[in-house]
Amino acid sequence: MSIVVTGATGHLGRLVVESLLADGVAADAIAVVVRNKEKAADLVARGVERRVADYSHPETLTDTFRAGDRVLLISGSEVGQRVPQHAAVIDAARAAGVAQLAYTGILGGPDADLRLADEHKATERLILDSGLPYTFLRNGWYTENYTGNLAPVLENGAVVAAAGEGRIAAAARADYAAAAAAVLTGEGHLNRAYELSGDTAWSLGEYAAELSRQTGRTIAYNNVPAGTVLGILTGAGVPEPMAALLVDVDHAIERGLLAGTTGDLARLTGRPTTPLADTIAEALKS
Repeated sequence: MSIVVTGATGHLGRLVVESLLADGVAADAIAVVVRNKEKAADLVARGVERRVADYSHPETLTDTFRAGDRVLLISGSEVGQRVPQHAAVIDAARAAGVAQLAYTGILGGPDADLRLADEHKATERLILDSGLPYTFLRNGWYTENYTGNLAPVLENGAVVAAAGEGRIAAAARADYAAAAAAVLTGEGHLNRAYELSGDTAWSLGEYAAELSRQTGRTIAYNNVPAGTVLGILTGAGVPEPMAALLVDVDHAIERGLLAGTTGDLARLTGRPTTPLADTIAEALKS
């Protein structure tokens, strides 16, 4: 039996592997599923098993999993393609007889009323229909969704969005990774769903104020119409369908859909979630 992390060379996947190793899981008890084997070369050098497969090519998944494996299915990054991709992983996991299939979905699960949730809701239904022992990790927003692209904000002196005064209970990506590691190594998590979010919800106005405090510059929050945000994103090269989804997320924030502070994330990790100020400081250093 192995703990298997799919999408393991992505931002979240790598942090999950690091969390597992930090928690004392032996490297040879961890397997990573990757499309590009070279990107996982550093993990192989540390003793982690590498399994090469592609969500989009079901035939590559045939021998990816083993009976008794505990598997983390990290949702694919190709919006619009994720349901068939995830279905291929679920089918392969069921055929292998894995002991657990954990899935990184979205805060709110079946009640999430935003377009970005549609594929996550469909995937959860597929997992339930499969009969596999599951754990739903319904992740809220990552703070790095904002701090990961600070250059234009600092250049223009403004955070621009159409989120109104809505609040976001975001947490650092490493917090979500630690929660995933906890459910893959612990007991009592089968056939459960966790609503994961940060301990404190903040507004984009407060985010801009914290950026101002840490940089010593005036960073404003400009709440603008949705069409303006759509134009900015497409002008920056974001495909229009994806830009429209991101604008819809702003609307969801304005409606309070990403503001819930359930405490599940802190309970799973055994520590408070990373404060906004800390994630900003780390981003500014890098």
